[in-house]
Amino acid sequence: MAATLAGTSLIPVQPASADDRVLNNAAIGAGAGVLSGVLTNCGSVLDNAFKGAAAGAAVNAANGARSIRARRRNGRLPVQDIGVGAGAGVLAGAISGGCRTTWKNGVNGAAAGAAVNLLDNRRRR
Repeated sequence: MAATLAGTSLIPVQPASADDRVLNNAAIGAGAGVLSGVLTNCGSVLDNAFKGAAAGAAVNAANGARSIRARRRNGRLPVQDIGVGAGAGVLAGAISGGCRTTWKNGVNGAAAGAAVNLLDNRRRR
């Protein structure tokens, strides 16, 4: 039994979709979330940073879920990044409860997704 536990704990664990830039994308999303939250007058700075970071991480995961071939051929897809960011912004807004307007949460998440698309538009290896 000890050998089984030791063997399973030594297997390297890797996230399913996220890559090494998930923290970078979350930081970009947090900054964009704060800026868009000021423009939409929705929630506190901390709440908007949380929603933006969640959207940035979700955009990273969605891009990582695409095949390597598709990422090499097309790079990032702006429509996908903005859509995933909007959905994550709505979901994070429902969790945090800071801004009770669904469409403003979606706009903040979409802005975070667009910022990640623009600022981290490097092709994958």
